[in-house]
Amino acid sequence: MRAFVFTDRALARRAGQFVWLSIDTEKQGNAPFLTKFPVEAWPSYYVLDPVAERVSLRWVGGATVRQVEKILDDGRKAVHGGEKGVEEVLARADGFYGEGKNADAVREYRDALSRAPENWPRYGRAVESLLFALQRIHDEKGCADTAREAFPRLRRTSSAANVAATGLDCALSLKPEDPARSSLAAALAADSREIVSARRPDIAADDISSVYEVLAAEREGAMDEEGRKKVLSERAAFLEREAARGKNPEARAVFDSHRLSTYMALGEPARAIPMLEASERDLPDDYNPPARLAAAYKAMKQYDEALAASDRALGKAYGPRKVGILQTRADIFTARGDAQAARKTMEETARYAESLPPGQRSDSTIATLKKKLEAMKSAAGQPGT
Repeated sequence: MRAFVFTDRALARRAGQFVWLSIDTEKQGNAPFLTKFPVEAWPSYYVLDPVAERVSLRWVGGATVRQVEKILDDGRKAVHGGEKGVEEVLARADGFYGEGKNADAVREYRDALSRAPENWPRYGRAVESLLFALQRIHDEKGCADTAREAFPRLRRTSSAANVAATGLDCALSLKPEDPARSSLAAALAADSREIVSARRPDIAADDISSVYEVLAAEREGAMDEEGRKKVLSERAAFLEREAARGKNPEARAVFDSHRLSTYMALGEPARAIPMLEASERDLPDDYNPPARLAAAYKAMKQYDEALAASDRALGKAYGPRKVGILQTRADIFTARGDAQAARKTMEETARYAESLPPGQRSDSTIATLKKKLEAMKSAAGQPGT
């Protein structure tokens, strides 16, 4: 968003309309913000009511310039209120959604959509928010059905990619014995293939990349290894083209994460090394390039290089992100056959995770770390804690 959207001159006229704030959720000083406004996915954008100090509108994920403009317009309306009919219902849904009350948001978004006129300009945003809320309450069937119903109306809009990919992901999450799973997955896979079949400048590149990712998962579930690799190869080529269009190192590095995961899924982690080395050289204060190098080198079984990269990443990392880097380091020691160092690193990881303040501390992550540590101790014949 910083590299491709917020720098767009079309947004310049918005400069004085809002107070602009950017929150680094890894920094300890921002933990109180996260306690008040929990972030369920990154990136997330909020329009806050400055008087009530509550979320009037939330948007999860990336956005195009046109989508950002709609978000800002809708957010300002939500703050000032006074809307009637479907707009009033939408504002109520946005309020619940912003507070993370997803079940209530689902009810209100459905009500708004049922009242909406045929050419309602907020239809796409409402559907995307509804789909995320349905995922959060684990209503995969409702999510897939909603996406399938909405896609024909949204296929030529910037919402098309997210609707198709989210719907397909929900369909694939249904139990195999669910009678609707097969037909929903097939239909939403066809919708998703339509998105990637032609260049769509109206859709953000990372959204298209996510469509490829879910299509690869669909092929894996179908036990079609050749098809899975074909989709992944197409995704890799797409991401490489997009990265080449970047006008500076920050814009190019935007695609490092998706490119690395694609190369890893293809069993070709070495393809990621040149780009990650370039990113580490060009962005010396960023912990992400060396952290990703550690994962790539681990997959290549080059453990000394992996540990050296994780050392560099840990020297720059902070907050919850450091927990993931330490876990990778423990995995590197395990893969290298150094069980003692792996246990010691996992103990350090658990202590660090427990030391994080409310808002950054994750009880589920801590429980998972302790479970892994107990398994390590059990394997070594040590007593538990």
